[in-house]
Amino acid sequence: MAQNGTEVTFQSILDKHKGKTIVIDVWASWCSDCIKGMPKVKALQANNPDVAYVFLSLDREQGAWQRGIVKYQVEGDHYFMPNAKDCDFADFLNISWIPRYMVINKAGEIVVFNVIEADDDKLIEALKN
Repeated sequence: MAQNGTEVTFQSILDKHKGKTIVIDVWASWCSDCIKGMPKVKALQANNPDVAYVFLSLDREQGAWQRGIVKYQVEGDHYFMPNAKDCDFADFLNISWIPRYMVINKAGEIVVFNVIEADDDKLIEALKN
């Protein structure tokens, strides 16, 4: 679900950023590792301003999600996954830890599927290509 309350598909999120490199950050406002990692995300954004940043929230309710975006000054496109652990997309991701970062290249291919640090070498390298 987008911040304005409309339901969206993951495909529509990808379509919105077609032709751009996309960093996907799966996070939650209650996740201490996610919050501790935000400075690394901000550094990643500062060093890679042409990349699209998509944040998928596993928060338990929308109010906490919206407050977390503001409190931690998270810049990018934000989506709330109301059935986060109980949907086909979550099954595909097989999330065992958050934060979880993925990179989708300009051709729409997943080039980084599972890293848990925004300064992971694999993630940084993927953004250079």
